[in-house]
Amino acid sequence: MENFNQLGVNENLVKALEENKIIKPSEIQQLVIPYLLKNNTDFIGQAQTGTGKTVAFGIPLLQRLNPKIKEIQVLVLSPTRELCQQIAKQIFKMTKYSEKVFAEAVYGGEKIDIQIARLQRPTQVVVATPGRLMDLLERKALDISKVKTIVLDEADEMLSMGFKEAIDNIIGQIHPENIKWLFTATIPDSLKKLTEKYMAPDVHKVTVSRLEVVNSKIEHQFFICEAKEKFDFVLRFLESQGAARGIVFCRTRDDAQMVAKRLKAKNVLADAIHGDLEQRDRDKVMRAFKNKKIQVLVATDISARGIDIEGLSYVVHYQLPDQIEYYTHRSGRTARAGKRGISIAFVSSEELKIIRVIEKNLNIKFLKIK
Repeated sequence: MENFNQLGVNENLVKALEENKIIKPSEIQQLVIPYLLKNNTDFIGQAQTGTGKTVAFGIPLLQRLNPKIKEIQVLVLSPTRELCQQIAKQIFKMTKYSEKVFAEAVYGGEKIDIQIARLQRPTQVVVATPGRLMDLLERKALDISKVKTIVLDEADEMLSMGFKEAIDNIIGQIHPENIKWLFTATIPDSLKKLTEKYMAPDVHKVTVSRLEVVNSKIEHQFFICEAKEKFDFVLRFLESQGAARGIVFCRTRDDAQMVAKRLKAKNVLADAIHGDLEQRDRDKVMRAFKNKKIQVLVATDISARGIDIEGLSYVVHYQLPDQIEYYTHRSGRTARAGKRGISIAFVSSEELKIIRVIEKNLNIKFLKIK
């Protein structure tokens, strides 16, 4: 499909998409949008971050809801504050030329009273982290009993972050005739059990192959060095990039803090984000990065979910990720909006076999840097 009109998307939504340079539907959008527009059933979409999932479920939910009904009709659950903000922002952009639809994002880290005040306005779509939504429900700050469509985005991450009980509770409070759209990168056993509990055995499922998800404008590189030399070589790479900005990925919080501390000691404008940061501190770091006061962001995989900043020239893998899906997510932070970017891994000779596994699974080729 060359355009969204062919998928059955209405003109007003197409116009808003085109204004945001979303012209040709991605694979997941081609597979999901026509199905969800025509079928009032549960659905599972398996695809990595960066494949266009928000537009894939956002268009059908916007075309299906009734703007004249001023009650919450759609609930989107997402694991992190950043993803909630991103989804709500995307929905807002897509409705620019349509009859007004009000979407509200609610998440931890912001004063709950501010969110309660916002929810007094007519709201049709609520995008929420499960924990904050439970807090709001306990305070009777919103009514989700009329919700007939619930979207579980990044469902595997929500379960890995311990939100299963909250999800069970939330599903129990929405309209009994609800339909569930679930989007996930992986389907671990815990998620399989959840789908078996709430969805029919023959639930419609689409999977986007990994071969389609890696941006062709990213140049994948690796450099062989031993652990004790790694920091110095990473520093030399960062210095070679001049004023360009990027992200350095580490596996653990301690490593992220250590790398950021050592970079600062070398006068690099760097700071770290990880899961143990207070939300206000995290916001402060992200604000500095967006405002270009920080040149290098050092991040863990989970903490980087939802980071969407244009103009990043490179991604450095200080350590390779635990899961192949995370490599896709990491490298996808660069080469946005049609630009080119570098994804470079600093590995020991023993880790070369992991590079080969990533190449084979993602159908990409790494260039060895000497």
